[in-house]
Amino acid sequence: MEHHEILRQQFLRHVAQTSPSPLMISVARAEGVRFFTADDKPYYDLIAGVSVSNVGHSNPAVVEAVKRQAEQYMHVMVYGEMLYRPQIEYARRIAEHLPSPLESIYFTNSGAEAVEGALKLAKRYTHRTELISMRRAYHGSTLGAMAMMGTPEGEEWKSAFRPMPADIQSIEFNDFEALQRITERTACVLCEPVQGEAGVRTPADGYLMALRQRCDEVGALLIFDEIQTGMGRTGEMFAMTKYGVTPDIVCLAKAFGGGMPLGAFISSNAIMESLQNNPTLGHITTFGGHPVCCAAGLAALQYIEENHLVAEVERKGALYEELLTGHPMVREIRRSGLLLAVELGSEERLFATMEAFKEEGVLSDWFLYCSTAFRISPPLTISDDEIRDSSRIILRCLDRLA
Repeated sequence: MEHHEILRQQFLRHVAQTSPSPLMISVARAEGVRFFTADDKPYYDLIAGVSVSNVGHSNPAVVEAVKRQAEQYMHVMVYGEMLYRPQIEYARRIAEHLPSPLESIYFTNSGAEAVEGALKLAKRYTHRTELISMRRAYHGSTLGAMAMMGTPEGEEWKSAFRPMPADIQSIEFNDFEALQRITERTACVLCEPVQGEAGVRTPADGYLMALRQRCDEVGALLIFDEIQTGMGRTGEMFAMTKYGVTPDIVCLAKAFGGGMPLGAFISSNAIMESLQNNPTLGHITTFGGHPVCCAAGLAALQYIEENHLVAEVERKGALYEELLTGHPMVREIRRSGLLLAVELGSEERLFATMEAFKEEGVLSDWFLYCSTAFRISPPLTISDDEIRDSSRIILRCLDRLA
């Protein structure tokens, strides 16, 4: 206990905080769908690092790949100069899962950098300046990505950091009429195929296809942010496949690195080549596509394939929905695969539930633009027994507050 208090004090003093009230749970080890504190208290990790640990914590295949690559070489030269086998192999394997013509992968360090690179690519390729985002979208915390947070919900984050990059407007997700605001001035439209931080909002029938058609009509590029939905989360390897629409550029991160920091923006060779000149080095990164991170991501992809994880995602998500639906505290469950928002209807209920979860050994959280629902997005490796057990704990917590 004394050691924990020292660690706590050092954390507060030396590790920059992102909020006045961090969770302050000390992690000693993690395995599968659980992590454990120093006194061996288990927690169900029902957010998987916000859809990062899709193959589970400390997955042996990923750990071994990291060890093996670290022993051979780590960083040698900035991205785009050297032939790194894990980087090349991972790019090839990811391209095999993407619809044509998405085959040119630009590796980055994070999802925010992937978004920044995609926006730059769209401007460079189209020679246009206007960028369009969706309201209640979250794309990262760098200035460009933050500017693509649609108002008014994004104002809380953006107002302290103005001025934002110019010539950006936002439209309402699932509003067919608003698509007419995409014009010949528009370089690109950035869209999550499923809105995550809005509280898991799925596309209306035909909406993504209508968005694709409007972009084609005016020559704008369509960018999908699949940072949270990619790598099997929605029941297909990528949500674009689930909803039957192919963008011009897709952004990946989170589970893409198998637990290591890795992102990418992916396009056709014809579009991606525009970054090579006028100017040369139009986008450059030192650590993007780090060999160890690519080895981890490749191992995670192979694990997903070999264990047929994606094929079970929809059924597992439906099991959670079945087990939690009907409780008097649960107003609605919004879901795409194993990405669920359990709606409680009020912030007061939500925050009380979060405290109960912490006491009972469950890690969940709410959504940036929906503070009345809690998130369930566990590792895709979660078993039916673990789904049932974690649901029992959730229901017990809800019973305390009913």
